[in-house]
Amino acid sequence: MPVEVCSIASGSNGNCYYVGNENEAVLVDAGISCKEIELRMKRAGLSLEKVKAVFVSHEHTDHISGLPILAKKYKLPIFISAATLKGSRLWFEKSLINHFAAGEEIVIGDLTILPFTKLHDAADPYSFTICCNNTRVGVITDIGKACDNVVQHFSQCHAVFLESNYDEQMLEKGRYPFILKNRIRNGFGHISNKQALELFQKHRAPFLSHLFLSHLSYNNNCPKLVEELFATNAAGVRMIVTSRKKESDVYTIAALSKLQTNNFDALVQKPQLSFSFD
Repeated sequence: MPVEVCSIASGSNGNCYYVGNENEAVLVDAGISCKEIELRMKRAGLSLEKVKAVFVSHEHTDHISGLPILAKKYKLPIFISAATLKGSRLWFEKSLINHFAAGEEIVIGDLTILPFTKLHDAADPYSFTICCNNTRVGVITDIGKACDNVVQHFSQCHAVFLESNYDEQMLEKGRYPFILKNRIRNGFGHISNKQALELFQKHRAPFLSHLFLSHLSYNNNCPKLVEELFATNAAGVRMIVTSRKKESDVYTIAALSKLQTNNFDALVQKPQLSFSFD
């Protein structure tokens, strides 16, 4: 069963990522309006009726601003940590709220979602991998640095939405106050183009096929700069720079070979939570 992925929105003005198969899908974050999510998904040929849940990475506005209306309108289960929910100061119907723990897999149909902790200046931040038939997609943004958790999960993915937030020179020479510059680059904010490239070069899986450069800063980065940097170092991987203004194309991620499947079978088994949504 093929896996389809699409960046609905990516940037400091809003983030939303789609991962699914022919039967079900999930969104990671909903940081743009419900109306805009509907519009962008329709243009991409994706159906919200197939979306069975929204997974929330952390409580910053650019990741949750569209969530209340989206969840209420479509009765979408929300997977969110207790600390993130408290920090969000948002209200949802209790029946829609589901809490999770780091390292605890959530099974929705043929999708297995694994939350893992990361370094970011939020109450209880997470990134996620989504697996279907041994094809694994990572949504790994808002990371202060490539900590051990990030490296471990990045290195297991066939496709990754990876943060490439800022160009170091643009940030240094830009108009941001010194305290904000330090917040971005202090190891609990975001990673730079250079840091993202280093993570890719050192830790990418041999079967990584697609890298989506994500969460670009509007003031401290340039899509063309990111595209040129990663295209030069692509090593056979398809590089896509995501946009804050519009959805990406929908990409189909190839299934694992038998050898790769055997490699994944060797991974440590994790506890699971199973959910079935009509």
